[in-house]
Amino acid sequence: MDLDALAAARRAEWARLDELSRARRLAGAEVDELVTRYRAASADLADIKTSAGRTSHGDHVSTMLARARLRLTGAPENVLRQIPRFFVLQLPAALYRVRWTTLVIAVAFVAVTTVVAGWVSSDPALVASLGDRAQLEQYAENEFTDYYTENPAAVFAGTVWTNNAWIAAQCVLFGITGLWPIMVLVQNAVGVGTAAAVMIAFDRADVFVLYILPHGLLELTAVFVAAAAGLHIFWAWIAPGPRRRGEALAAAGRSLATVAIGLVIVLAVSGAIEGFVTGQPWPWPLKIGIGAGALALFLVYMLLVGGRAHRAGETGDLTEYETGTPTLTAG
Repeated sequence: MDLDALAAARRAEWARLDELSRARRLAGAEVDELVTRYRAASADLADIKTSAGRTSHGDHVSTMLARARLRLTGAPENVLRQIPRFFVLQLPAALYRVRWTTLVIAVAFVAVTTVVAGWVSSDPALVASLGDRAQLEQYAENEFTDYYTENPAAVFAGTVWTNNAWIAAQCVLFGITGLWPIMVLVQNAVGVGTAAAVMIAFDRADVFVLYILPHGLLELTAVFVAAAAGLHIFWAWIAPGPRRRGEALAAAGRSLATVAIGLVIVLAVSGAIEGFVTGQPWPWPLKIGIGAGALALFLVYMLLVGGRAHRAGETGDLTEYETGTPTLTAG
């Protein structure tokens, strides 16, 4: 094959292909022409590679074809445009999906915590089994409150943020087991209940409540949401419905993994409250009000913004362009 002769014969066609692939807007007839010229140039490239291997002419045609293919298939959406969609549609829709499960988990958590606190604090033998009385008294009188002020506020806020974010991420990512979120919830409920029992035993129940509420309202809610998302992923695996099990699990994982990302921000806020508000010598109504206000904003985002996104058809999943066309099923 005479490559120079082929290039001379096809120069106008290749130039037109390049022009169409660079155009910002194409009419219907121009799209048809682009497809036709793309196929012709693909055949030319196949001939060039078969006859002469890699050549400068082949590289030139290959570059034009790559640009034309991108024009036909579409470019990925700009990341800066995806950010608003994530926070306005995907994340609130995913949070809205787990609202009732979150409520059930919250009620169960409070019930277990209350039972543990009441049971342990009412039995001196159980309180004594937790440690030496002098040590327990020291914990109730000093260590419990000193925990919030013994480190610089920024360091403390960062520590609790990363720890809680990791717990929330585990609840979502390991939710497919069905056991991990429940184990995390039970451990935390028993831990909080035991700490409350010690404080109650030494007549410091009011201190416990006042130090837990400012940051705990939002922090615990975030953990409840994470556990709910993890359990929803587990349920998609157990009861996939009309879809194949793998497809149902993939869709639930994609849509609800956004919850883990969103909760990183939520837990950063609760960490900041715990580090910069809980230990401050401010009036308790102010500190609890800050925590309650943060929770109220999160619930508005979860229920109102999420409800609107849900009614618009959002599930928290990626778009069909990003995930691929789903397999159709009957029934």
